[in-house]
Amino acid sequence: MGWAIAVHGGAGDIPLSLPAHRREPREASLRHCLQIGVSALKVNTAPLDVVELVVRELENIPHFNAGRGSVLTTNGTVEMEACIMDGTKKCGAVSGLSTVVNPISLARLVMEKTPHIYLAFDGAEAFAKEQGVETVDASHFITPENIERLSQAKEANRVQLDYTQPSPPKDEPQDPAANEGDGQIGTVGCVAVDRHGNLATATSTGGFVNKMVGRIGDTPVIGAGTYANSFCAVSATGKGEFIIRATVARDVAALMEYKGLSLNKAAAYVIEQCTPEGTAGLVAVSATGEVTMPFNTTGMFRACATEDGYSEIGIWPSLTDSAI
Repeated sequence: MGWAIAVHGGAGDIPLSLPAHRREPREASLRHCLQIGVSALKVNTAPLDVVELVVRELENIPHFNAGRGSVLTTNGTVEMEACIMDGTKKCGAVSGLSTVVNPISLARLVMEKTPHIYLAFDGAEAFAKEQGVETVDASHFITPENIERLSQAKEANRVQLDYTQPSPPKDEPQDPAANEGDGQIGTVGCVAVDRHGNLATATSTGGFVNKMVGRIGDTPVIGAGTYANSFCAVSATGKGEFIIRATVARDVAALMEYKGLSLNKAAAYVIEQCTPEGTAGLVAVSATGEVTMPFNTTGMFRACATEDGYSEIGIWPSLTDSAI
């Protein structure tokens, strides 16, 4: 048994031709955030504090679809959501945020300062002001790049991936799956376990480009995009509607708890058998220090490290992964 940590920056149709100016900053950011988490675990920081710390940092980096980099709704607004949970099943979640700088920290305050689990929209914003968390004008999150992404999505008349291939012309046939919403590429998450088997997970996102106002994805739904118990901690990413239907994060934990599967086998089964091809990925750690990062999409921005010295950063399947 030893500590372990894994981080993701989103799963989806990430082409091998992804330009260097989009790929390299994300790889560097994952490396940076992973090191923050590793350093914290080495000095016995509690996993709940570790995952909040790492996801806060990811939210502050505009290269991912969370916090500062959140994509825009069909109305050109931002609606952020986040969730945090530990191995004792304490949890907090928020949705519909438009002014909160670090949604993950507000989710933790919901967990610790209210009798509830989930606050959304005006109620969540009011709670943020009550708690004195950092807020900014909503325009802070509306960047020229995200305005352009929204324009492309509207031109193609569909919700669209954060950063992949250009939209096809209107007269080209559309993939039927696209009508259900391309996934949360850029969603961020972190899972961690300490030397004593204490577990925690945190996930944060801006949703997907051109989503309907009021849409809620898998990230803040306990058991879908985010879940932890005494067996494992899981943070999922991909096409939210499919992840919700498959209760992805909870099913990994349930297969370990009720069927006795290892973390690797449980996560692989859920990704390979329970979600359609091209829809989901996850990072997870177990109470015994295992780590896994499966996905059935073209790629997933991901990184991990364990106390025994293993570390990895990757985007596409293992043949194109690179060591940290």
